[in-house]
Amino acid sequence: VISVKLEVGELSGISPKHLREHLEEIVNWTIDVSQIEAKVKCKCGYEGKPKITLRAHDFVLFQCPKCSEVPEVLEGGGIKIVEVKCA
Repeated sequence: VISVKLEVGELSGISPKHLREHLEEIVNWTIDVSQIEAKVKCKCGYEGKPKITLRAHDFVLFQCPKCSEVPEVLEGGGIKIVEVKCA
């Protein structure tokens, strides 16, 4: 592997900067990391960006900005490998 391209969800619990730093400690690849904005869907009918109430080292707490319930994550909840280039 010579390079990797990753997408980090806004709700994933790690920032793109920290993920890149941690990977650079263990591999000698070119690492491109971008952040994907979160999108949620709530039982109340709201669909859009969640209200983030707490961001800590390994987790993110969020809620529906309309009714304060915990919505379903549609996008931006994980880490995705987009591309891997090999020599």
